[in-house]
Parts: sequence; structure tokens; C-alpha cells
Amino acid sequence: MAVTGQMNIAVWLKSLGLEQYVPVFDDNAIDAEILPRLTAEDLKEIGVGALGHRKRILEAIAAMEGQPEVVSARPDSASPMSASVERFGEPGRPREAERRQLTVMFVDLVGSTALARRLDPEEMRDLLRQFQNTTAGEVLRFEGHVAKLMGDGALAYFGWPQAHEDEAERAVRAALAVVSAVNGLSVKGGQQLSVRVGIATGVVVVGDLIGIGSAQENAVVGETPNLAARLQAIAEPGTVVISELTYRLIGNLFDVTSIRPQMLAGFDTPVSAFKVIGEGRAESRFEALHAGESAPLAGREHDVALLLDRWRLAASGEGQVVELFGEAGIGKSRILQELRQHLKDEAHTRLRYYCSPY
Repeated sequence: MAVTGQMNIAVWLKSLGLEQYVPVFDDNAIDAEILPRLTAEDLKEIGVGALGHRKRILEAIAAMEGQPEVVSARPDSASPMSASVERFGEPGRPREAERRQLTVMFVDLVGSTALARRLDPEEMRDLLRQFQNTTAGEVLRFEGHVAKLMGDGALAYFGWPQAHEDEAERAVRAALAVVSAVNGLSVKGGQQLSVRVGIATGVVVVGDLIGIGSAQENAVVGETPNLAARLQAIAEPGTVVISELTYRLIGNLFDVTSIRPQMLAGFDTPVSAFKVIGEGRAESRFEALHAGESAPLAGREHDVALLLDRWRLAASGEGQVVELFGEAGIGKSRILQELRQHLKDEAHTRLRYYCSPY
């Protein structure tokens, strides 16, 4: 385990979005030496009650295996990029190239050339630093990987080196957050800043190390990064443009409008593109991602019958509570959808609450 005793556990937990467990780790004397030996049972024993939180901690520990030394950082001075290094390791560390489906995001600061002419070099440097820290911070908040910061531009990956089941959604949420955050940055003279963002999803080969010294980076080979860059170029200031595959993956989670197919440099045929307007209005993630495609429910008759039985008891005045739990993708939401279908003609009040991983 490439973690030194000086690693700041508080910073590490904060980078995972789990800062509420800092006192728990402190009370149980869990330091960098103990961290790699933690098990799911250990985490449950010390008070990490949520299964998702335990999995996130264990996955983060596993991701650090074989990575170079993580240096300590003060919570008040740790930059988004240092947080990225803590989570994913030094960029110069050789890794084996992998074939993956990746969502790539390009961000460009609009009007940077004109700003450079108008502002003092030191003022421009500070502005670019604000832009980069803001962009990197939002990417990391949605657990993406800041691949490269290029002055007035940024490149981010969602799906490597850490993978989630909802990378396209994470990328779009991060992009909207970047647009909003950069819009709020201050610039001398009161000029409002804006960015263009392009997002594309596709199969790539990622992980080959190219370049020398400080210019080293993990290359992504495939059509996807080129497409993301081209989509960024056609985006209007303050907007996010996504590829067709990204659009299909996000379902109805966002309000999206179609853009006329575009002839893009390097592509032989017109490319479909979509502009993201904002959050969608679907009542649930399940409905947003599976609109119009629910197959007949099979093999869950007993579960539905049990829920209907408990409903009848509740309707007769005997209060009931049923907990339905299971691994992601096992069909919990589909069972509830079936229950609602059975109860559609019966008077009832439905309350819905959702927990967000962000």
C-alpha cells in the first residue's frame, strides 16, 4: 500500500465526500497504517452504517493499491489537483493501457485571448488559476479524473481510472456545475466569464503514458476525445453540447434539445449533437432512465404479492413498514413500479425521497 504515515485521513475522506466520518476514524485511531487493513466488517463496527459508504471507502482503498506515495496536505491548502493525485496516484506512474467505455469532457474558457490583451499578466494568471481550480473542483466532486489543464482549457475523463455505472450522468452534472461556477467568477472590469463544454462517450484505449517529464500524460486513443473537442467548438458560450451516445445514456435525467446534425472536422458524415438545458423533471431516476422500456416483470411474483398483502393490512388500519433492499441493478425500482401499477385505481398518498451520490 503506497500510503505514508503522514497521509491526512481527513483530507482523504473529504475527497470521497465522506467528511462526516472524520470524527469516527479519529475516535478509533485509524491512520494511514491501519487504513489498508480495514474490512467491511470493521467499517460497520466503527459506525459507517451505509452500505454505499462502506463500498466507497473500500473501493478507494483498493484504487490506491500500487499507487505511488501519497503526501500529506493541509485541508485548507489542498488544491483540487492535489486531491486528484491523492485519489488516483501520480500522473507519471506507468499503468497498463485498458480498453474502456469513457466519457470525455472538454472545457474552454470563452474570450481568453481578449482577456489576455486587456489584463495585466499577473491578473490573467490569477484568473486562469481560478478557472482551473473551479473546473477541477467540480470534476472531482463528481468523481471524474482531471486529465489535463491547458491554460484556458481543461480535459476530464469519467470512467477511468475509477469507473461508475453512471459516468455520462456524472459528466453532464459536472459540466453544468462548471458552467454555473465559472459564470460566478469575478474579473476586473465586471466582465462575466463563460465556458463552452463538449462531452462525448465511446470506446477508447486509455492509460498509455506519452510525453517526457512534466509533459507526460495518459493518452486516450479513439474517436471519442476528438468528438468531444469538436462538440466543444460548436457549443455556444455558457452551454454544454453532448454526443448522441451520451444523450442516450442520460435518458430523461436532463432537459435536452437536439442540434441540427453538424459537419465536424475529421468526421465524414454529419454528427448528431444535443444541447443540455438543465435538470429534467422525471419523478425518479428509474423513470428517467427507463422511460417506455419496462419489460414484463418475471420471477418477482412473490415479492409483489407480499407488498400487496402489506398494503391491504395498512389500508385496513394496521400500520406496516416494508424495507426493500438489494444490490444496485437487482430490480428494486422495477418491483415498486409494478406495485404502483397494481394500486393505480386505489386512493393513496405517495411520498418519494431520494438519496443522491453527489
